[in-house]
Amino acid sequence: MAETTLNTVRIGVSTLDETKRRLSAAFRGEPQGQFISFASIELMWKTLTPKRWELIRILTAAGPMTIREAARRIHRDVKAVHGDIQALLKSGVLEKTEDGRVLFPYDAVHVDFTITAAA
Repeated sequence: MAETTLNTVRIGVSTLDETKRRLSAAFRGEPQGQFISFASIELMWKTLTPKRWELIRILTAAGPMTIREAARRIHRDVKAVHGDIQALLKSGVLEKTEDGRVLFPYDAVHVDFTITAAA
């Protein structure tokens, strides 16, 4: 039986220096994996609200779909879903196809961040 490799994206908080290090390593040919990084935990939670996580969940490995179809699948108003999708597109979490459908091009999501004591 062949092992299936999931196309997993890591979503987390990363400093500009950490992002630059990954970019430099990638240019040297070192595999880095897929990342969606936010500058702060606050920005990540502001962008990835519970309703937007629900959208990501239904779009994960589903292929491109219209905003109307996404709204239908999660039983939400099309206008509200449109606003959430626009925020996710703007932050780079979702992609838009040439024909206007939206896409989350990953099979799985790994959320990664560390909380430390306040300075």
